[in-house]
Amino acid sequence: MNTRYKFAAGLSLAASLTAFADVKVNDMLTISGYAAASYEYMSPKPGTDSDSLFNGAKDTPSADALKTNFNFNFKPVSAVVSLFYIPNIPTGAMKNELTVLDAYATYDAGGGATITAGKFLSYLGYEAFDPVNMAQITYAPVTVGTLGAIPAYHTGIKFDYADKVVGYGLALVDSVYSPLGIDKGDGELRRNAGFEGYITSKGLGDLTLWAGFAYDTKGNFQAHNVLTLDVWAQYQVDKTNAIAAELCSKDGGTFSKGWTWLAYYNHSFTDKVSLVARIGGEKLSGKTAGADFMQYTLGPSLKVSDNLTVRAEYSYYDYKGGASKSLFGLQGIFKF
Repeated sequence: MNTRYKFAAGLSLAASLTAFADVKVNDMLTISGYAAASYEYMSPKPGTDSDSLFNGAKDTPSADALKTNFNFNFKPVSAVVSLFYIPNIPTGAMKNELTVLDAYATYDAGGGATITAGKFLSYLGYEAFDPVNMAQITYAPVTVGTLGAIPAYHTGIKFDYADKVVGYGLALVDSVYSPLGIDKGDGELRRNAGFEGYITSKGLGDLTLWAGFAYDTKGNFQAHNVLTLDVWAQYQVDKTNAIAAELCSKDGGTFSKGWTWLAYYNHSFTDKVSLVARIGGEKLSGKTAGADFMQYTLGPSLKVSDNLTVRAEYSYYDYKGGASKSLFGLQGIFKF
């Protein structure tokens, strides 16, 4: 679940969202962040309609969030500390509404190699963690389905390397997944540990290929070892069109097994208006509790200014067995 805006990075509208607008305090400190607020109306069949406004107790908690990043530069060492707030978020998703999210230091070893230690975001996932780096309001089944295949934050150490042709990395963490929520791992190594790694192409022009894995050992909260494999590809067709696809499988034993996928298309009408179309699905196997489903999404975006973007979304969820639901959303994102 990388923080960079991978999707449609070359589109003119997307380019305005590729990074937070850093405010330089001095040569050693810059501050950046965003505020995201959304309204969502949910209509399930069967079920009762509901709505929410700036409320983290929903399918996409981070659609309503405030984040402030403090970026420190003490070459060759840099560090990031961030404060993250989601209103009314359920304790199972995050213990506190306000938390320290990023807390890590990175040593630049030169030649494209870096070593990072602390609490950081997982390598896995095509869609970004931060809503300011998304193209739409909701996540696809790959990220938020029954499998919960894409992890979030954990604590450990990682080594990364990148040049003009290739990039790769390997991490040892307290746990890939966590019973404590999206903002932390399980906080121990003695009874189980997690490993992540990836490799990506950087020399194929408009085509980007990425492949990674995550592995949690058996122990502590994990009744079975867990292996997750994730691959995605992105192609910038031209200045106004981009496509992407992701496929992910997770095997956490008989009761946590399956695969999930997504496909994207993004078109930029002007430098201020764009539209994303997304299809995603999840297929469960073994005795995994849940239902296979498909999600279909359309999401227009309007860049009001360099700091403000407004999005709308309609998503339709079609579940195996006949159930379905529709989601209507509107979101505003202010970045600084």
